[in-house]
Amino acid sequence: MMLYRQKIRGDDYTVKRRNTAAFTFLAWGSFICALSAMLVGIYTLNEPLSVKGYYLVGTLFLTMSSFVLQKTIRDNEEDDAKIKRDTPIEK
Repeated sequence: MMLYRQKIRGDDYTVKRRNTAAFTFLAWGSFICALSAMLVGIYTLNEPLSVKGYYLVGTLFLTMSSFVLQKTIRDNEEDDAKIKRDTPIEK
């Protein structure tokens, strides 16, 4: 597990990385493998070019929307955690 030091407003914090290098490599490797297999499948498909184009646009749109969705979910979770941490407890 990688640790790095971060200085915020004069305070010194030790922060732990969320993912190991191996897990990051696995995530990117599986993504590239799945996208490559889909693109090869579309390329070798015995259909007219319009059908291949439809599948290609669908594949690219699904890939892009997956990245946007995971970023949105991550940002919302981080915002919720910050709001809970920064909200004073009312008595």
